[in-house]
Amino acid sequence: MNRIDKLIGDMTLAEKLGQLTMTAAGYAVTGPVIAGDSTDAIRTGAIGNLLNLVGPGPVREMQRLAVEESRLGIPLLIGLDVIHGHRTLFPIPLAEACLFDPQAWELTACEAAKEAACDGLAMTFAPNLDVSRDPRWGRTAEGPGEDPWVGSQLAHAKVRGFQGASLASSDTLAACAKHFCAYGSVTAGREYATVDISERTLREVHLPSFVAAVEAGVAAIMPAFMDLAGVPMTANTALLRHYLRDQLGFDGVLVSDYNAIGELIRHGVAADLTAAAVLALKAGVDIDMMSDAYRCGLPVALERGLVSMAEIDVAVRRVLGLKERLGLFDDPYRRGSKIESPEAVAQRRRLARSVATRAMVLLKNDHDTLPLSDTLHRLCVIGPLADAAGEMPGCWSTCAVPEGQVSVVAGLREGLPQTRIATAPGVDIEGGDRSGIAAALELCNGADAILLCLGESATMSGEAASRAFPDLPGQQRALAEAVFERARAQRIRVTVILFSGRPLVVPWLAEKADALVAAWFLGSEAGNAISDVVTGRASPSGRTPITWPRALGQVPIFYSERPSGRPADSNDRFASKYLDTSSEPLYPFGHGLSYGRFTLANLRVTPQLVDEDGTIAISVDLTNEGKRAAEETVFLFTRDKLATVARPKLELKAVGKITLQPGETGTVNMNLRAFDLRFLGLDLAPVFEPGDVEILVGPCADRSRLLVGAVCLTAKPALKGAAQVSGPAMKR
Repeated sequence: MNRIDKLIGDMTLAEKLGQLTMTAAGYAVTGPVIAGDSTDAIRTGAIGNLLNLVGPGPVREMQRLAVEESRLGIPLLIGLDVIHGHRTLFPIPLAEACLFDPQAWELTACEAAKEAACDGLAMTFAPNLDVSRDPRWGRTAEGPGEDPWVGSQLAHAKVRGFQGASLASSDTLAACAKHFCAYGSVTAGREYATVDISERTLREVHLPSFVAAVEAGVAAIMPAFMDLAGVPMTANTALLRHYLRDQLGFDGVLVSDYNAIGELIRHGVAADLTAAAVLALKAGVDIDMMSDAYRCGLPVALERGLVSMAEIDVAVRRVLGLKERLGLFDDPYRRGSKIESPEAVAQRRRLARSVATRAMVLLKNDHDTLPLSDTLHRLCVIGPLADAAGEMPGCWSTCAVPEGQVSVVAGLREGLPQTRIATAPGVDIEGGDRSGIAAALELCNGADAILLCLGESATMSGEAASRAFPDLPGQQRALAEAVFERARAQRIRVTVILFSGRPLVVPWLAEKADALVAAWFLGSEAGNAISDVVTGRASPSGRTPITWPRALGQVPIFYSERPSGRPADSNDRFASKYLDTSSEPLYPFGHGLSYGRFTLANLRVTPQLVDEDGTIAISVDLTNEGKRAAEETVFLFTRDKLATVARPKLELKAVGKITLQPGETGTVNMNLRAFDLRFLGLDLAPVFEPGDVEILVGPCADRSRLLVGAVCLTAKPALKGAAQVSGPAMKR
């Protein structure tokens, strides 16, 4: 009999339910503190999992209670939201998605895992895989943006990074992919609200990133808070049990979100805590986080015959199995026992700076305003986010300390030691006081350049941070308008550094700024990274993974919409367009400038039957006609113009990158499997249809900037629906 079988055979009902319970914990001067409980609950086995406990000392003390003072000595599973770093913070996920670089995504997750494991943690509630097309939703900041292909690539990378080659290693974490599923489509962008979307949208847009996480071996998945078409995800048997478990073969742990099982009562699908516990358990949820529904409700349900001991045992077995995979039985103290070297910590900070530098998106750069001149004598840095180190990490900076964060002003003073830097906030981020604007304007007089640091506070994005008006809060527009007017009068160029966890609806700002940088929230090294970019030590290379609307009425807005029978570019009044604004976004998906200037030419689409799927090799030449070395990102889209089901205007299939010196030419090569051109048919099974498919390559999702080729896909019945590929048809 193996260890887990023996434990289950020896456990009382209370001990089994303890393994299915996760409770928040902390540490005070007097010692460990558990929400709603005492440490005796660990000794009795009534609590088997903790969240929000951090630090090798407190973790070891709690673990010792479970291992050395409980009857069965089962170790605790201890987790925390390590979303974009732990002590060292990387850019928020939406910003990191701007890299379009799976290797970098994996590396930051790996480093976050190492740092968190040194604090005794064994689990992170990440990666966040919510595809979002609505910037009103605050948790847009936590995910990969609007595209399911990007979400899938990020899922693979983050799971590999957190979990490493072996979960038993002392420097890895169990990843928990969240929030399953379609959380990014909440009604009106309002947190926790209902979702009601088509089955096709669910499967083509919101499920692929979770499929990728399962393929990568993710240890756990967290259902979302909201309901999907009336069925709360925490009780969604069809998706949790039948789809995740049965269809995808996911055998890991399902962890409820915070109090989500108890909230089934408020959803109106459970009469009481017992009924809620039954629904969640039967749907396949293994761990009840913070609602005490399993501990309090399942004993009653068992007595009434609403659940069986066998069903409880299945969940207990999965939880114990994860603890075994994490090596907790063999050495419960392995995480938190190692002290990192100063060099390891310094290297992590260097990585954070590099990634932050690459995450920024240069949205606009008229008259080569950036980089700043080498002969800059006096620089004016204005705005409430100019010297706001505490805001730089953004949301989910649980373990960050203010002294570990670098503000914009601090970074610039380090990077421009010979330049006189004058700074003033002008206004608060959200307040209504304009009294500081006059003093800020005085500092602008005679400056060589002005940096205007505007945007949201860190708490204005993330969970419970939906915004009906996602523009500049408080009196920041008044400050900006005054600065623009003063700058025009003195012929000073103004660069806006815009901080946010979402695209902001600021077309007026984009029009008036000479240069505009989407800085998002860049983490611990934000100020140094911004200094690197604006001074030209690094060329910006980020590309926005989400469309920027020019008007709130365009939301939700995304590049991969399906064509209309009356397209917006028609001259007919009766077309799919607005009366009062353009249908086009302010900035399209993939947009981003650099200090180079790239031209694309000579697109080649070469069919190759190297396997039964058929591979299409795509190559394009790039030349850097600018004056500085820079990196360019090349997107590969497809368009199936004729299909049983109307396909999106563009679908992202691959991304390539190249760095070129001034005047240098190079080639980007990408591969596309013909069978990847499947879509979901009427029965929502993958369908391959022969015919012409456009291959579109370029710097963003603006079709006018894409080179276009084509392939003809021919069905080959002997290969069971796989494809032959024949002759490319080039056009510009």
